Amino acid sequence: MPALQVREFPEDLYAQIGYLARREHRSLAQETVVLLRESVAMRLGNKERRKKMLVPEQLSGIDGSGLPNPTDLIREDRQR
Repeated sequence: MPALQVREFPEDLYAQIGYLARREHRSLAQETVVLLRESVAMRLGNKERRKKMLVPEQLSGIDGSGLPNPTDLIREDRQR
């Protein structure tokens, strides 16, 4: 399994991850992997969602301007 070493890791972030690890009964390494997986999945998911929004047939004038309704987009983000 690959190893990852991070130099000059911020102490406050290290402490926060340590707190989360203890709270979830995980090791520091396990909690770091969980947090990285969640973060990467979220960023990739957001990127894919943005790509879909740029597909021309989906920009077919929800409000007549050709752009999605911002209220609907905010609501969708908040539900995630």
